[in-house]
Amino acid sequence: MALPDFFIAGVPKAGTTALHTALARHPGLYMSAVKEPKFFLTDGPPPTTGGPGDAKTYREHIWRRADYEALFAAAPAGALRGESTPFYLYNRAALGRIRSLIPDARLVVVLRDPIERAHSNWTHLWSAGLEPMPDLLSACEQEPRRIASGWADFWHYTALGRYGEQLQHLYSVFPREQVLVFRYRSLIEDPVRALDQVCQFLGVQTGLLAELPRENVTAHPDPTLRHRAMSVAARAGSAVTSALPGHLGSGLTDLMERRLQRDAAPRRPLTWAERKALIPRFESDIRLLELLTGEDFSGWLGQRGDTGGLVGARPAGQQQARNGRPRSYQE
Repeated sequence: MALPDFFIAGVPKAGTTALHTALARHPGLYMSAVKEPKFFLTDGPPPTTGGPGDAKTYREHIWRRADYEALFAAAPAGALRGESTPFYLYNRAALGRIRSLIPDARLVVVLRDPIERAHSNWTHLWSAGLEPMPDLLSACEQEPRRIASGWADFWHYTALGRYGEQLQHLYSVFPREQVLVFRYRSLIEDPVRALDQVCQFLGVQTGLLAELPRENVTAHPDPTLRHRAMSVAARAGSAVTSALPGHLGSGLTDLMERRLQRDAAPRRPLTWAERKALIPRFESDIRLLELLTGEDFSGWLGQRGDTGGLVGARPAGQQQARNGRPRSYQE
């Protein structure tokens, strides 16, 4: 059977695309050409309805076993096979399916300040014209209703960031020695060391990966009349284009998204007032995360937010890339 040996299992908007791309350059690893196949998210065909754009996402699921195995069939002999679906950590049923089919699988989990992660997530959907709410706080108020209505996981802005609950469940399914947890900031501030840590965890040679590609820089279009009008068209058209044959619908929605993001500035930071309003949603879960990992995540409850690096290592603020220059990365 051509099945993966390891997964980048979480979390969305935490550098998983860049990590996948970097690991694909290692001669001892084989990463699926489809970065996010989502195979274990469903037991059979994915849903057909949900929030704006969800139908297109569901069409991208690789849910047939033969199609999934085909992703890894070309792996060289002896290479470890891997894929990256950052929703696996959040989806309890997915973890159970992985455990049942691949009990020895290793899982890599990248944790990002949950408020920054949610903001990047919201900006991603806003810039694509799919998110109708003009700011993260108002979108978060809609989250319970959206979850109850069956909107896809990517709309679960705050629920996706409750890592304590998710890790607690993960450790009940997989032994801790099969799980590597580290912080998103380490990919920014010391990517070479972070990549070596992943390679060491997987049991392949370290010192071969020298950089992390720049991926998924989120644009942040202003809420102009043009953007609002095009967003309304994008949301209305998402249901129509998802019904078109082949990749025609995806091509049209991708074209609309590029036009929405044209000349847009990078993602703007949250204000302290916005951040402070969201902290209570995560405080108890962050305390649980600290109990589970023995690490200090209290910075996530403060004004500066995502600071910290490798779990179990010195603070990421003291780390630099091996060339002596700090690296910048925004998602």
